Amino acid sequence: MAFSLFTPKNRIINLVLNDHSIRFVELKQSDPPSAQKWRERFLPPGIIKDGKIVDIVSLTSNLEECIDEWKIQRRSIRFLVPDPLVIIRKVSIPAEIQDDEIKGYLYLELGSSIHLPFEEPVFDFYPLSDNGKTKDLLLFAAPEQQVMEYADLFSSLKLNPVAADISPLALYRLYHQLGHTGQNEILFTVQFDLTNVNLCIFEGSAPVVMRPLALPFDSDKWEIKRDSLGCMDCKYTGDADELVVQFEDVFREINKLLDFYRYTLNNEKHDATKFLLSGDHPMLQAIVDEMKERFEVPVVQLSFGAESNGKTGSVPANLLLSLGLALKEVH
Repeated sequence: MAFSLFTPKNRIINLVLNDHSIRFVELKQSDPPSAQKWRERFLPPGIIKDGKIVDIVSLTSNLEECIDEWKIQRRSIRFLVPDPLVIIRKVSIPAEIQDDEIKGYLYLELGSSIHLPFEEPVFDFYPLSDNGKTKDLLLFAAPEQQVMEYADLFSSLKLNPVAADISPLALYRLYHQLGHTGQNEILFTVQFDLTNVNLCIFEGSAPVVMRPLALPFDSDKWEIKRDSLGCMDCKYTGDADELVVQFEDVFREINKLLDFYRYTLNNEKHDATKFLLSGDHPMLQAIVDEMKERFEVPVVQLSFGAESNGKTGSVPANLLLSLGLALKEVH
């Protein structure tokens, strides 16, 4: 019985929910990353909006069907906190605060010297530097009520949430694991999905600024069905010019964030050195091509070949975020 820990049924399930889908990946191995199995389901509009659960009854019903169909009953899970709920902020604290006291200190300062756009946050931090007088940290925060709504929902369905993460870190973890990181790299990640885009700039492995954007989504103008692998197959049936307008808005926001990073965060010392583009948008290749035309910064996608093959074949690009989540350690 001692070896039962190593059987597939005890592997952690990696669950990613956003405004338009539920996805999961079960990791087979981490080096190189390989999926044992994966699945996804389209979520009709109005169930989750801007990361917040709007229709808990419909979401519960959809999750129950997924759990049953995917045979993931009573499993431990990791999940992503939806991008629109997450705030990343750089804060400075006195250097004399010991490492094991930092969380308590931040908790006391929230609402007084550290201001967030919501009360009662859940938060974590990432140490950046210590100059002897102050310590610089990255603070990751989200509204506790909304995060716990997801955790409580999973628990009510007999799933066991053991870790939460944010999407830029999950994506970067996979990028790093695949050996793509460069020296002195300033990586600008663009997670381009069907209903939202998430922009994030990394200094080394630290995500220093993040900006989530909602995309207009009219389900009447999209034809969505399952392909032969059980994945979402999305085709746009509306006026192509409407998508062009959406993309233009996103490119403008990318330029704004580049300028903010260059002039406000960085005193013109550094620029982004690379774009990493990923996501589930069916026009992703056209978006990559357009960005290569517009920006002088190199644009790359995660190259993922035969090493990602599991029982279900090569993992589709729109499930790479779940695979990055699967690489998170559970402490």
